[in-house]
Amino acid sequence: MRPLLPWRVLDRTLLNDGSEMTLARRGDEHSIRLGGNVLMTSRSHGSEEKLAECGCAGLGTVPRARVLVGGLGLGFTARAALAALRPDAVVDVVELVGAVVRWNRELIGHLAGAPLLDPRVRVIEGDVAGVIGSARERYDAILLDVDNGPEAFTARENERLYSHQGLRRAREALRPGGVLAIWSAFESRAFAARLREAGLETRLVRVPANRHSNGRHSLWLGRRARL
Repeated sequence: MRPLLPWRVLDRTLLNDGSEMTLARRGDEHSIRLGGNVLMTSRSHGSEEKLAECGCAGLGTVPRARVLVGGLGLGFTARAALAALRPDAVVDVVELVGAVVRWNRELIGHLAGAPLLDPRVRVIEGDVAGVIGSARERYDAILLDVDNGPEAFTARENERLYSHQGLRRAREALRPGGVLAIWSAFESRAFAARLREAGLETRLVRVPANRHSNGRHSLWLGRRARL
């Protein structure tokens, strides 16, 4: 067996809390890390695509569907959402870290088929909780992959998304029949109850983490009732 190539840091950025986020490469594999901990790699992205497939199910026939993708990462969720939608759809990709947007445009866009070059995409650099809070019946689907799960809070600001108030705001941002889809590395009965208390018809879907392992991730799907 040949020894693994070492990771090479391509770029780094400091976040507001002083922690460092880096983009690294090893051969054809890329990773984004926070404070030395791996957030995501290009070898492991199956469940991120399932998030978009489940959240956007049925939207392929909906004219002018509008979808919010919270968390750009390596671009796989955005690409899967675009694949599920019509040519007249609009996809708002909200990313808090400007460097991640730049990396996707300049260094790693090819990994997911350059989703930011799709004319249906509008990139918003900012806090996804703020974008959701300012929307009302705007989206047919909201796809959130901004933390390790709704109780992990890698960034404490994410608590605004997953609190009772945050989930009610997400419900109000959905059009009737719209879906809030949330990625998580783990299950949580308490969070499922919180979704239902926010007025969303909720179900949990367990999906393979990726094609390289037997691990599974969780997707919460909360649907706003139709009129």
